[in-house]
Order: sequence, then structure tokens, then C-alpha cells
Amino acid sequence: MDFDITKVIPKLGVVRLKDLIKQIRACKTAADERAVVAKESAYIRTSFKEENNDLRHINVAKLLYIHMLGYPAHFGQMECLKLVASPRFADKRLGYLGIMLLLDENQEVLTLVTNCLKNDLNSSNMYTVGLALCTLGNISGQEMARDLCGEVEKLLSSSNSYIRKKAALTAIRIIKKVPDLLENFMTTAKNLLNERNHGVLLTGIALLSEMCKIYPALILDLRKSVTVLVKHLKNLVTAGFSPEHDVSGITDPFLQVKVLRLLRVLGKGDAEASDIMNDVLAQVATNTEASKNVGNAILYETVLTIMDIESESSLRVLGINILGRFLANRDNNIRYVALTTLTRTAQASTTDSSALQRHRSTILDCLRDPDITIRRRALDLSFFLINPQNIRILTRELLSFLEIAESDIKSSTASRICEYAGLNRPNKRWEIDTVCRVLRVAGAWVDQQVINHFIKLVTTSAPDLQQYTVRKLYHIVSAEGEKAQVQEGLLQALAWCVGEFGDVLVAPNLSNNLFSAGEEEESATGADSAGGGSSPVQGLDSPQSPPTEKEVVDLFENILRGPYATSYVKEYSITALAKLTARFSQDVVIENCKQLVAKYRTYVEVEIQQRGVEYTNLFSLDRESRLALLERMPVLESAIKDEATKEANLAAALAAVSLSPTGGDSGASDLLSLSGEGKKGDDVFNMLLGGNQKKSNGAAKTENILDLLGDIGIGSAPTAASTSKSPTSLLAGSGAQKPTDLLGEIFGSSSSPAPAKPAGSGGASNSLLDLLGGGAPSPPAATGGPVLVAYDKNGLKITLSPKKLGSGEAMSVQATFYNTAGSGQIQNLGFQVAVPKTLKLQMHPLSSTSVSAGTPATQSMQIDNPSKVSVRLRIKVTFTGVSGQAHDEIIEFAQFDSSLWS
Repeated sequence: MDFDITKVIPKLGVVRLKDLIKQIRACKTAADERAVVAKESAYIRTSFKEENNDLRHINVAKLLYIHMLGYPAHFGQMECLKLVASPRFADKRLGYLGIMLLLDENQEVLTLVTNCLKNDLNSSNMYTVGLALCTLGNISGQEMARDLCGEVEKLLSSSNSYIRKKAALTAIRIIKKVPDLLENFMTTAKNLLNERNHGVLLTGIALLSEMCKIYPALILDLRKSVTVLVKHLKNLVTAGFSPEHDVSGITDPFLQVKVLRLLRVLGKGDAEASDIMNDVLAQVATNTEASKNVGNAILYETVLTIMDIESESSLRVLGINILGRFLANRDNNIRYVALTTLTRTAQASTTDSSALQRHRSTILDCLRDPDITIRRRALDLSFFLINPQNIRILTRELLSFLEIAESDIKSSTASRICEYAGLNRPNKRWEIDTVCRVLRVAGAWVDQQVINHFIKLVTTSAPDLQQYTVRKLYHIVSAEGEKAQVQEGLLQALAWCVGEFGDVLVAPNLSNNLFSAGEEEESATGADSAGGGSSPVQGLDSPQSPPTEKEVVDLFENILRGPYATSYVKEYSITALAKLTARFSQDVVIENCKQLVAKYRTYVEVEIQQRGVEYTNLFSLDRESRLALLERMPVLESAIKDEATKEANLAAALAAVSLSPTGGDSGASDLLSLSGEGKKGDDVFNMLLGGNQKKSNGAAKTENILDLLGDIGIGSAPTAASTSKSPTSLLAGSGAQKPTDLLGEIFGSSSSPAPAKPAGSGGASNSLLDLLGGGAPSPPAATGGPVLVAYDKNGLKITLSPKKLGSGEAMSVQATFYNTAGSGQIQNLGFQVAVPKTLKLQMHPLSSTSVSAGTPATQSMQIDNPSKVSVRLRIKVTFTGVSGQAHDEIIEFAQFDSSLWS
């Protein structure tokens, strides 16, 4: 009969574990707790020294509890080793637990455990083997892993599923510590994929996933097992109710997640393996219940797998739609995960942009979420949604967010809005309006780079746009008073622009079209109204009336006298006043400017005082010298390069729009086919333009202007130095107008300045040709065909002379430009043509960008029409008339006779 020590413990005066727990819980102060622990620790030390084997189990248990409370317990390490050596299972279990808690792989004592582990790994008791494997998997170092690798490898082939499961987890620890041992487990790990036991299969997949991470070359070999993994996943999805594996109505979600993660690794970059997975991934995505977190976890892993492998476009759209549903979830954690994943998807690929756009309204709603983390993630994602087609809508939302954003992100948000506005602007005036709105809302937080960018933008603009800008800034600051004066960036921009263009500010309107309230201003004021505020001044964003010179100087005097003028603002303002003495004509106003500057000759700050002294001395010079010193700053070369880069980027974006497919298996079509009917308001084209999409024979056809661009290729004249064709060369502008202005015309009014003349059409050579009575001749064009009038107004007449080439698969067209004004000269002529994508267009350069009376200019083009369809053209004409007024018009032309292609 065995002796039961627990019956005599109370008589021996030994404190049991549960009594110790009661004593510690009864302590009212930390000091009382420390006293109890110190007393018990002293007793345990004494007991260990007495080598009392009967009480060792109890003392180690109490010591582990003390260790869990954060008190030192290292003196019990050797006692744990003695418990492990005991033949009793209870002692072994507690001993191994103590080893895992009190020891780590860097302890020298650990070498003494190796022999015990080796003996227990060969035990006939599977639970003892399990204890040894669990300990090895938690504390194994490099030496121990090398010593016991053979035993673990043998146990992986055990007939007992419990031991195989534990051995697979231990093997993960071994290959992490010693990657060289990975080859020992390859064959047995692959065999685990054929297991029917869910626990063994799960650990086997975890082992293979870790192997792929350590040794990527193994992925090629494992791709042969994709079919097996797909079969397991399909069985899990289609299996009926299984009480053993059911979690909230879903069969073994842990195993499903592991399988999906391994499929993600195997399918990345391999189209064949990805093709095998497509069906089962679609099945998981559509059949998994998303009402509980278990289902959401599986759907999340499914989406990550879809996005990482070479999946079909329809499947990727389905994945994005799942994330879109996550955004509508009430759980903030799920919404945060969805926003993070969508952001990562948008960063990694641009092919899913059309699917992302369908969830734009939901993403923008997250900008107003009470949770700051949701707002931050939605903000990052919103910038990735921006493209030239939706730039107006998204910028309006981002500007509304900027008004309520936290101070610590206002600077970065403002900078990003200005950056994206420049990259995707529909026209230059819109970009200026947007930056003005940013300065108006967050001028106190904007970075100096935003101010510098705005100044470059204004300096490279046409005179009428410069007038519009300086008037706009003046009216904002004068109308809003202190509200505007707290925005330091706004005042800096105002001072610089007024100083440079003060004469333009007070001059009559250079262009009435610019000062008419356009879409940009309506958007801005609409956002104000939506925010619950109202503009303090009617017509604030439509500054039509010029101020007087006295009003301008009075505004600066008010700013300098106010409490919000920082040192930078004063420096800018003093410089502006000095420049206004050369811009204004009224003597009284000029004298007032000089007096305001002279006040700062004794200012306390050295920089401002220096400006006051130097400018005052400058006023004493003669008029010619003063005007020469105060003339306008020249345009920076970097500003010109920046504008050229923007134009090139916009041209590429326009090319992407014109060359994108409208049917077949595009993302938008797949989105519609997967999502059912869909709401009319969800369609990005309808939201932008209010058009209705109609599908016919698999191709979407719309009557709005954006969809016409989607079915049109843009063509224009190449430069004289290159005639090779490329997607971007089709966008090379002819004449003086750049191709991105076509986009500006489509999405809003264009007011860009006239760019530099293209090579071969300006300079001394053109002057010589004009002197001789004609421009550079175009390449020989076909003659003898009918003459069709395409345009005849504003002093310019354009005729088209088509001629059939061959059997009708091509036709040549010569455009002739006549000056019908009778006198003067038409300048800055630009001619751009767009054709449907079934046609191919090649254009030759304009003979001249200037047209005099009696000296027409010509330009020839060739249209390839292999399908022999009706030829229709969209023509954009830009020129400066005899009176100096700029004209910019788009013409639809489809009057060609069918005999030209039939």
C-alpha cells in the first residue's frame, strides 16, 4: 500500500499551494505580500537543502507560483531536474513545466536536461514522449537540437497521431535554430500532407510553411502538392457538421487558415499553381459565413491569398468586394484590417483600381469615423484612389477632412493634397484653386515646400491666370480678415504674388472667362456649405472686380499692424511693399508704401530691420535703377522642369484612359458580373459624369464623354527628329498646345499658359520661312479628293481633304488652315486629333504654328482602317486670334464619305 503524503502535510506544518494562494490574496498591501513570499521562499530553500523528496513536488509547485508573481525563483532549477528524473508522471510533468519556466536556451544547466529528454523521447508512454517534445520545442538551443534531431525525425514517422503532431511542432523549433537540419525533415514533412487527422495535418502544414520561409527553393518542389492542399480545403468547405472540429458553424477554421497561408506562398509568382487554386478560393470566399469573427478570419486570409497569387481578375475583384463588406462592419478591428489590406493592395498593384473605386464612398465615409485609427487608415487609402478622372471629387472630400483633421497630421495631409493635385490636375486653374483652398484651411500648418510649389506654379502660368491667382488671394484675405490672417502660409503666398504681380492685380480683367464661377469654385463652396459654415463674402471665389492701389496697400498695413503677423510674414510683406513702388502708378500710394517700409528701420529683429534700411536706401535711387532692381523675378528652371514633368505624367494618364479596354474580362466588367446589378450611384463613371452605362455584346458603351475617351486613341504630330511609334509618342502634341489640355477641356475649363513651341516649328528657321512666304512643308499628302470644312469661325478656317489609299484599309487627310480675318496673324496654332480605337492614326508636324492672310498652314495625317468602319474624328483646336484672344475648342467631325473605306 502506497503512502499518501498529502494526508500528513497539515500535521507537519507544511503550507500547501492553495493555502499559499489564499495567504497572498489576503494581503492588503504590497509589503504584506512581500513578507509572505519571503517567508515561504526561505522555507522552500531550507526544504531543498534537506533533500526532502516527499515534499519536493509541493515546494516546486509553490515556487513556480511565486515565479509567476514576479519574485526570484532561480534557486529551484536543480530541483526541477530532479523531478524530471523521477519515474512518476506527475513529477515529470511538474519538472518539465519548471524547466520551461525557469530555464532558457542560454542556461548552462540545460545541458543536464538533454539526457533526460533523450530517455523520455524513447519512452513507451506517449504522454511522457509528449512532455519531452513540448519541452524540447520550447527551450531547445543549437546544441540540444543537433543532439536530439534524430529522435524527433523518428517520432515524425510514429504510428501515434498525438506523437506525430508534437514532433512536427518540435521540428519547427529545430529548423529555426539549426537551418542545416532542414533536409532531415523534408521527406517526412511532405508525407504529413496526406494525413487525415486534422491536428497532424495542421502541424505538418505549419512545418512546411516554416521550411519554405527558411529555404525558398523548396517552394518549387512543394508546388506539386498544391492539388492535395486544394483537396483538403475543398473538403473542409463542403464538409457537413462535425462536432469534433466545429467552431461557430465552420469546420476547423484553424486548419483552413493554415492551408490558405501555405497556398499563398506556393501560388505567388506561379500562374499554373494559381490556376489550380482559383476555383476553391472562389468557393471559400462565397460559401464562408461572415456573420461571426471565425468566418471573417477565413475570409481575410482568403483575400490575402487571392491578392498575393496570380489569380484571375474576377477573383481579385471578389476579394476587394469582401474587403468592401468588411468596411461596413460595425467592429472597428475588422474595418481597420480591411483598410490596411486595401491600402497594401493599392500600393502593390494598379490593375485593381477600378474595383477599388466602387467602394470609394464607403472609404470616404471612414474619414468621418470617430475612431482616429480608422480615419488615419482611410486617409492613406484615399490618396491611392486618386486618378485624373476622380481628382475633383476626392480632393473635395480630402479638403473637407483637412478642416477637421488633428493638428499633427494637417501638415502632411496638406502637402499630399497639393502633390496629388499637381500630378492629376484636370487643368492649371483647378490646381491653383486647390492649393489656395489648402492655404485657406491649413495655412498655419503647411510646409514651406507647399508655398514654394505654389509660387513656381504661379510663375509658370499665363498672365491671365496670374491675375486670377493674385486676385483670388487678395479677396480671400481681405474678406475673411482675422480668420485668414492666422494662416501664415496664405499670407506668405499673398505677399509674394502681390509683390510680383501687383500691377496685374489692379489692372482690368485680361480674360473674362477665367473669372466666371466654374466647377472648381462650386466644389469649394459646396464643401463649405456641407460643413455647416457659410462663406463670409458672396462671390469670394470669383474675384471679378479689381481692387484699387490704395486698398491693396491698406490690406498690407492691416496685416503688419495685426497680432498674427509672424517674422516671416513681415519680411514677405515689407518686400512686397518695396516692389509695389515699382508696380503702382499713383504717387500717394507709392509714398505710403515707402513710409510703411521706413517704419521698420529701427525694428527689434535684425533681419526685418535690415530689410527696412536697405529698401529705404533703395528708394533714393533714380527711377530707372529702382525699376531695374525691383523687376519681376525670372521663372526658375526647376519650375519649368516640374511643369514639363506634370504634363508628361498627365499625357501618360490620358494614354492609359484612351488605351484601356472597354470589354472582355476587364476589372470593371468582372466587378459588375460578380456583384450583380449594382447600384447606379456606385458606378464611378456615373458618379463622375451622371451617365448611364449600357452593356451590349460584352462591351460597355456609354454616351458620356469619358466613355468616348475609353474607346478612342489619341493621335498628334510626332517631332521632326523621331517618327517611331510608341504608346506615348501618340500623345506628342502638335503646335503650341500640349496634349494634356485635352483632358483639361474634358474635365473643366483650361487656362494653361502657352507652352514653348515644339522643335522644328519656331525660332530663326521659322522666321526665315515666314519671310520667304511659307512654312516648312508637310510630307506629301494625297490630293484630288473632296474638300470638307471642319471649322470656320474666330478668323480661322480649317478644311480637310481626304483621299482613299489602296482598297480602303487606309486614307490620307490633309488639313489646311486659313486666316480669314483679312489682316494680322494667327499664332500658337495647335491641332490635335483623336480616333476610335479600331483605327490607327499617324500625324505629321504642322508646317507652321503661325497663319498669315493668304499664307495657309498645312498638316497631313494617315488613318489606317483595317476594319473598314466609319471614320469619326474628335479635333481639338487651340490658337491665339488676330485680336490676341486665346481660343480653345473641340470639334466632332464625321462627314467623310463611305466610299473612302468601302
